[in-house]
Amino acid sequence: MIGIIGRKLGMTQLFNEAGQQIPVTVVEATPNTVTKVTTAGFQAIELGMGAQRVARPSKGKERTPRGRRASQAEIGHAKKAGLDAPPAVLRSVRLDDAPGKDPEVPSFTLGQKVTVEIFAPGDQIKVTGTSKGRGFQGIVKRHKAGGGPNTHGNTKHRRPGSIGPGTDPSRVIKGKRMPGHYGAAQHTQTHLRVEKIDAARNLIYIRGSVAGPKSGIVLIRKQG
Repeated sequence: MIGIIGRKLGMTQLFNEAGQQIPVTVVEATPNTVTKVTTAGFQAIELGMGAQRVARPSKGKERTPRGRRASQAEIGHAKKAGLDAPPAVLRSVRLDDAPGKDPEVPSFTLGQKVTVEIFAPGDQIKVTGTSKGRGFQGIVKRHKAGGGPNTHGNTKHRRPGSIGPGTDPSRVIKGKRMPGHYGAAQHTQTHLRVEKIDAARNLIYIRGSVAGPKSGIVLIRKQG
C-alpha cells in the first residue's frame, strides 16, 4: 500500500462521458519526500510535505524569523533525506498493510519523491483526515438524540434527561452518551474513488467528501 500527504482545497463537480454530475473533493498533493524507510519487523515509509522555518545564520544584519523554528534534531533528520529544511507535516505509511493480499511490496529509497502519479483514475483509496472541531456540544448535536417534547409545558427540549436511576443501578453506566467535546477527531473514509489526476497542478479529484475543513491535512492511501 502506498500513499501521499495532501491538503484539502474544497469541493466541486465533474461530468463524466455520460453527462452525469459527480461531486468531488479536490486535494492538492505536492511531491512528498521519503524521510525514513523502515524494514525491521514491518515495511513502512515516512513521508514529508512542506517545509518549516529554520534559524538563519547570524551573519551581518540578517535576523532570524519570529515564531516557531525547527529544532536541530528535526534539521538533522531532514538532512539524511537531502532536505535543507525539515518538512512541516510528517506521516507514516505502511507498505505491507495487507499481508498475503499484496505480495509485491513497493520499494522506496531515502530522499525519493512521491507524486500524485502513483494514483490513476478508477483507483480505490481511503482518506484519513481530522474532522472539524465543534467545541462543547450537547447530546442532540453530538449523539443525534431526539430530545424532549416541544409542547405541554416541557422545558427540557434538548437535555439528556435521566442518566441513571437511583435505585438500580445507582450509578451512571460507563459509556453513557453525554455532552462533551465534539469533532476534531481523526476519521478515515474508505472505499473512495479517484475520478481525475492533474499531475501538472498536483491535484487529485476524489469522488465524494472527506473529513476536515478547507486547507486541512489529509493522508491518501491506496486500498487493496
